[in-house]
Amino acid sequence: MASLHTATLIGSVSILLWGTLALLTRMTGGVIPEFQLMSMTFGIAFLLMLARWCWRKQSGFVFIRQPIAAWGLGVAGLFGYHFVYFKAMTLAPAVEVSLLAYLWPLLIVLFSALLPGEKIRKPHVTGAILALFGCWILVGQNASGFQSQYVQGYLLALLCALIWSSYSVLSRLVKSVPTDAVGWFCAVTSVLALICHLIWEQTVWPQTLVQWVGVVGLGLGPVGIAFFTWDYGVKHGNIQLLGTLAYSAPLISVVLLLMAGEAEPSSAILYASLAIVGGSFIAGRKWA
Repeated sequence: MASLHTATLIGSVSILLWGTLALLTRMTGGVIPEFQLMSMTFGIAFLLMLARWCWRKQSGFVFIRQPIAAWGLGVAGLFGYHFVYFKAMTLAPAVEVSLLAYLWPLLIVLFSALLPGEKIRKPHVTGAILALFGCWILVGQNASGFQSQYVQGYLLALLCALIWSSYSVLSRLVKSVPTDAVGWFCAVTSVLALICHLIWEQTVWPQTLVQWVGVVGLGLGPVGIAFFTWDYGVKHGNIQLLGTLAYSAPLISVVLLLMAGEAEPSSAILYASLAIVGGSFIAGRKWA
């Protein structure tokens, strides 16, 4: 079992990988339907875990037998979050949905106080709120303001934040469940997404090598390794610090888009960077 510090570092890998989400999604061309892309990428994530089992000469079937609560939590967290998020995007503007959905890191910090043996500290809350402010500056640059006709979408976006924060915090209560089991949660999520795709969408396959690279990259990184390392981090690491550091993901996304020439520098990016880095620094300091 890794130390608290090591587990937190492992969990932070997820944040780095989630930072590549925007660039890799851009590479897919934006033409692949959401549930089809979800099914493909979670399927790749399962194959990644399958490769790990083969390399270690293990039978993946031994990880299927998990408590019902762990299965419910895993599938509800992975599939439930994405299903509600996609639905929210159809009912409200994307920027406002993102602003509300990004409440989940702050909720992780707050909800973690309810865990056995955990104690919330003022620096964690202060840092998370400052980082949230920076995230909202970054994501909300093109916001048109909240409008009453989109209230259903806003509520679903808030539900997204509640689902992912609850999944992350409650995972601590099933820490005995190995991260390998997440591979099966990904498999079920892929199948459920495929069903949704067949019901509501028309299939559109990637047409270029760049699009395929984007799909495979999503499956290996932000959807694959990221969910595995996040599971380990929130179960065994400093969950409050991970919650605050999670606000770095949109900042990493913007930096990568800038480097790829897909975005333009702005004062909002500078201010958001200062707030997110400052909030992470406050939360990450060793307080007596």
